[in-house]
Amino acid sequence: MVTRTVLSPRRAMTLAVAALAVSCGNFIFERPLTAKLGYETDDQNCSDLYDNDDDGLYDCQDPDCWPTSTVCGDIIPNIDQDPRKENSFALCTDQIDNDESGRFDCGDTNCQAIAEVCCSREFTDKLCSDGIDNDQNGFIDCKDFGCSKGMYVTVCTEKDDKNCSDGKDNDEDGLVDCADSGCSATAKCKPQPCVQPDACAGPEQTLAFCSDGKDNDGDGLVDCADLDCSASQLAEVVDHCSEDTLDECKDGKDNNANGYVDCADNGCKNSTNQTVSAYCKTKVESSATDCKDGKDNDGNGFVDCDDFGCSRSSDQAAKDYCDNKAENTFAKCTDNVDNDGNGFADCQDYSCSQHKDVAVRQACQESLGASPEEVNRKCSDGIDNDLDGFVDCLDWDCSWNTDVKVCAGRKVCQ
Repeated sequence: MVTRTVLSPRRAMTLAVAALAVSCGNFIFERPLTAKLGYETDDQNCSDLYDNDDDGLYDCQDPDCWPTSTVCGDIIPNIDQDPRKENSFALCTDQIDNDESGRFDCGDTNCQAIAEVCCSREFTDKLCSDGIDNDQNGFIDCKDFGCSKGMYVTVCTEKDDKNCSDGKDNDEDGLVDCADSGCSATAKCKPQPCVQPDACAGPEQTLAFCSDGKDNDGDGLVDCADLDCSASQLAEVVDHCSEDTLDECKDGKDNNANGYVDCADNGCKNSTNQTVSAYCKTKVESSATDCKDGKDNDGNGFVDCDDFGCSRSSDQAAKDYCDNKAENTFAKCTDNVDNDGNGFADCQDYSCSQHKDVAVRQACQESLGASPEEVNRKCSDGIDNDLDGFVDCLDWDCSWNTDVKVCAGRKVCQ
């Protein structure tokens, strides 16, 4: 008689998994139980509440699911009403393209502006320094505006002694420590006066070194593009690094290699030579006509009211025009309109969220007060102080502000 051993399902599974381990000399291959990369692409994997591809996002939070599954599609509501703006927590989490823009929920820029919806995941020091594109928008860490412009992100600035001496490009602009102009005011990076070249510690401070086309001090900047040269106290170096003759100021070249061409260079724009000064005045974008024609008249990379020549113009008509367009009052920062036409509306626009007037910034920040006590009071008073639809610790800027003790441990989008 043949005796058969019947294995329990669990025992059978255990043996099956063990059988997947294959020994080959000193090498042991173990087949993973689940796929780790690239398999969040079908209805099953996009609805199992599991991060199948191990990218930090699961199911419909993962953009991989949007075009490859049917569970995250654009749901067309059968309602007889005009399209609604997709600008509230409820409308940004209903999987409906409410404003019929072709994008819905986190795919809609109006929703991405609402921190509490948790569409933007790159907004903390940890997420902004992990080398991962957490929100999958194509920009990693400090290259992502969520990091570089983040309210509570400190790892993306290159302007203090610590960040200007750590050997890292903290703000992801391609320049490290003292090579970054943001560090120029720090104790470590302040240029030292150089009256006697032979006594100078740094080599890129003499006419010879400032005109040899080499990065002598290895800071990533060459000749006049290096602050050691352009800010030198040696007359001969200053003369070499100045773009201030009429020919130099109208030849379309960056003659002193400082990144500015012709009248965009202060040497030309602020020249004491009356002929050069008069010429550059004709290139300034500051008149009412130039400030509303949609052109970059002075070639400095800024158009119309985005140019300080217009927004701070001595021409009152131009200044009035730009002031009228600016997104700089509590009313304009809460009207859901991109008043200045720069692509950002209300609190998405830094002219609102970073305004010097506390009353204007209040439109975007509930955790704003004269003292920590005032901040904590406002984040626990049961009032939606910034009128963004979120009260107290349910408001992102309260829950993430380390000064707000009443919200400790209650972070939105952890």
